[in-house]
Order: sequence, then C-alpha cells, then structure tokens
Amino acid sequence: MAFSNNSDWKLGEDLSSGIGDEDEKAILAAVIHSDLTEPEVEEHLDELEFLALTAGATTLDRVTQKRNNPHPRQYLGGGKLKELKKMVEKKGATMVIFDDDLSGSQINNIEKELKVKIVDRSSLILDIFARRAQTAQAKTQVELAQLQYLLPRLRGMWTHLERQRGGIGMRGPGEKEIETDRRIIRTKISQLQEKLDKIELQNKTRRKQRGQLIRVSLVGYTNVGKSTIMNLLSKSDVFAEDKLFATLDTTVRKVVLDRTPFLLSDTVGFIRKLPHHLIDSFKTTLDEVNESDILVHVVDIAHPQYEDHIETVNKTLLDLGSMDRPTLMVFNKMDLFRKRNFDQLLEEETKTEIEEGLRQSLEKKYGQNCVMMSAQTKENLPKLRSILLDMVTSQYRQKYPYQAKKW
Repeated sequence: MAFSNNSDWKLGEDLSSGIGDEDEKAILAAVIHSDLTEPEVEEHLDELEFLALTAGATTLDRVTQKRNNPHPRQYLGGGKLKELKKMVEKKGATMVIFDDDLSGSQINNIEKELKVKIVDRSSLILDIFARRAQTAQAKTQVELAQLQYLLPRLRGMWTHLERQRGGIGMRGPGEKEIETDRRIIRTKISQLQEKLDKIELQNKTRRKQRGQLIRVSLVGYTNVGKSTIMNLLSKSDVFAEDKLFATLDTTVRKVVLDRTPFLLSDTVGFIRKLPHHLIDSFKTTLDEVNESDILVHVVDIAHPQYEDHIETVNKTLLDLGSMDRPTLMVFNKMDLFRKRNFDQLLEEETKTEIEEGLRQSLEKKYGQNCVMMSAQTKENLPKLRSILLDMVTSQYRQKYPYQAKKW
C-alpha cells in the first residue's frame, strides 16, 4: 500500500495493489535517534531491504541521519532531504522506503520534495501481507489493517484539495468530502470486524470439533524455518520459502509420534515494529496460539540478532497473553551457523567445543527444553521429536489423566 500525489484514493475498492507489479527501485531511509545505535539501525535497514525484496523492490542505496527525534514535518532534516533528492535523481529511484511510520502530512511533504513514491515500514509490511493473503480470512484481516492504517492519515494524503484553507469564507466541499470518506472507512471497518467475528465463531466451532487432542503451535520470528519444521514433523507439504511472511494463514496438521497424536499449528511469523493494526486484525488467526497447550519457539541461530528476535517474539506472546505455555526452544539453521562462523581451517575439536559452549549457554539462559538443529539437513530431528513427544505426553497426563491417547 503506497501513496502518491498523482492518484486519488478509491475508497471501498481493493487496497492491495501494493508498491507496483513492475520492478521498483528503492532507497532506504532511517533516523539514528537517541534510543538506537548506528549498528542497530543498519541491522534494521538490512531487514527493511529484505522486506523490500519480498515486496518486489530492488534497493539501490540507503540514507541515515543522526537526530534526537525524526523531524515532525518531513522525518529527515531539510539538508538531508535535499541530499536524498539528489540521490533519487542520480540513481533513478522510483520510491523511498522509511524505516519508521510516517504521518499523512509527512508523506505529503516528502513526496512534494522528492517527487517519487513514499512508503513507510508499516505500509510495506501491509503490502506484503496483501500479496501473501490467500484465504477469505487473511484477505479480510489485511483489508481491515489497511483501512485502520489509512484512517488517521487521510487528511494529510488529500493533496488534490490543497486549495481548501481553513478560516472564514474558506470552508468548501473538500472538508465535507474528507469527512464523507472518513465515514465510509469507519463503516467499512465495522463491516470487516463483523465479518471477522463470524469467521472466528466458525473457527471456534471447528477447534471444538477437533476433540481432546493436545495442541502444539510453532511460533517465531519471520523466516526462521517454521514451515520447514512443520513439513518434517507432519510429513505434509506446507508452503515454505526463503522470504518474509511466506505463511499468513494458520495451518493445522494432525501429527503422530510413537502412536501419540496431537495437533500441530504453523502460525504467521512475527517481526519488530509489526504494525499494531496487523496484530489486532490477526488476533483471530493468533487465537490458535492462545489455545495451544505447548509452544515450539523456532529461532534462526545463524542470525546475528537472534536474541533480539527472541525478545520481539516474547513481547508479542506477552501481548497475546500466551507466555505461560510450556515452551520448547528450537535453534534452527545450525548448518548456516557453521558456514557463517567457522573458518574452513578450524579443527573439528575446536568446532565441537564452540558448539558445546553455545549449547550450555542457551540451556542456561532459556532452560533445558532446547534443541539445536537444522531443518534443512534434518540434523537433530530425532531429538526434537523425542523432547516434543515427552512434552505432549506430559500434557496429556495433566489434562486427561484417565484417557490414554494412543493410535
């Protein structure tokens, strides 16, 4: 979902046209403020570049500026914005993507200066969700989040009514038209929320019909390998791809380990700065997490910021009220970890010592329920199955002590 001075918003129509079907060329922009260090901002921009790639845009360059706070009118300072304009013209960029959320007036002011499409982090994520949504539920959730995102920005984006000014004798039809569109959006939001409530009622009925089976949910940061692990455990063919948000809709499969059945759910991945509209809209999908008996928290151990990712996921789980579940920590992509961190000349004994030290460190920090594995090479898959089976069996004993669950 992107914004342009040259096209009016068609309310009530599809908002998922996105940043464009053709190849877009983007420049990334961010402010290094007092709460962030330069390396942290660079890592955020690396993630933003991956988001842009997922949405179909090629990143040409990036711009950062150190400020106490983003500029209230144009995010970047005047001099830095002029520098960005020269970069846009020189490199032939078609859009600029900002790492923080922008207000409607900021979008408007920046577009006036740069004369290219302006996208912020939330609208980029919403665009990806709109592209990935397949089911009626996911499409409804994305449309609701888009409208909730649009509503407070409507005034700033009504650039074709700039001739309207406040004051005596200057109140024209433009203000009425904005208010009309606000009412249309609010009505549409109410309709979508009602639709989601009906879908959730159907989902609750469906979950009740699953019987007395222990429920396990795969959770984690986006692109950590949840769907691949789902395929390994359930022997099914859930869509998996090396892009962000490959999975939007919750997929549920019945899994049997050593004749013990349980339900395994693959959920949407989390990400830092995830728009709160999306969390609210996707609560019907994430209810699968709330109703789970066990969480399998999958982590990309090869990622240099994996601890930040764990913190982001835990914060989201806390917001959902799901932090009290028994949790198995799965540190995936050990094959990639070795490739990125081990020199080819390093002796095997030294590698083993490093990995053992890492394992002990992880167990000390996150508890004994930890597995270091590679879903790609199936390394330690038997251990994952064994620990998961023990946890599922334990839950059956607690919840259904008089009912054996064996096939």
